[in-house]
Amino acid sequence: MPLLLKLFQFTLSGLTTGSTYALIAIGFSIIHNATGIVNFAQGEFVMLGGMFMVTFYGYLKLPMAPAFVLSVFAVAFIGLLLEKTTLRHSKSKEILNLVMVTVGASIFIKGLSMAIWGKNAMTLPPFSGEDPILVFGAAIMPQSIWIFGITVAVVASLSTFFIRTRTGKAMRAVAASRRSALLAGIPVNRMIALSFFLSGALGAVAGIILTPISTISYDAGVMLGLKGFSAAILGGYGSMIGAVAGGLLLGVLESLGAGLVSSEYKDVLAFLILLIVLFFKPSGIFGKGALRSV
Repeated sequence: MPLLLKLFQFTLSGLTTGSTYALIAIGFSIIHNATGIVNFAQGEFVMLGGMFMVTFYGYLKLPMAPAFVLSVFAVAFIGLLLEKTTLRHSKSKEILNLVMVTVGASIFIKGLSMAIWGKNAMTLPPFSGEDPILVFGAAIMPQSIWIFGITVAVVASLSTFFIRTRTGKAMRAVAASRRSALLAGIPVNRMIALSFFLSGALGAVAGIILTPISTISYDAGVMLGLKGFSAAILGGYGSMIGAVAGGLLLGVLESLGAGLVSSEYKDVLAFLILLIVLFFKPSGIFGKGALRSV
């Protein structure tokens, strides 16, 4: 296979996984903007999305569309529950302590998932067949098109929500200044709860669309969460545009590294990129150049 065709093929594959990283990174950014914390349970939301979809579609034999919607809302509700039952009632509101609460939640969710679904990896059939489609000589799977399309739809919907709706504007106000939002009469706690709800939904969508081209297991969330976090840092932590750009770029670089060097370094590359970005440009590609204290 000619080198240019190889590069094109690896790029398409990287954009596929990078789209899911982008969704995970947006989830990180939404919660960070609302609360200032890093939600290390975000990867578990991704895992739960895949697991619920396997349960509803694979085991209970529900049609794909209802199974998709139920899975997204189930994980979104878990995200909401995390905020309302642990973070909101934590005696300490220090950022580090709240971050450790999310770490504990991640461990708890992973252990509970192992007890419910077991240790075996699970997968889903592609949404619309397995016959590859040739694009300029490179093969692209139908599931990849679904991933691109759903990611674009989600990002466009979120952009419209944050720019056009009163609730979205209220969430942006809370992200800009929680104290000012309170003085303006915005229900800050409700906006924070909504951020966890949206973050859980985004993680679920990423897990559902990724599972047909990969596998999902109780411990898959840790690595997916770390890669999503790396993508968020790469693009500029807290920026939705940066999350999308960082996710796509990370996916492409990861695919090129695995294809041209060795697949053994696929996971290492994500964290190497994270270290390089933190060293040379901590604010990321679309960062503001300075870290804001919260």
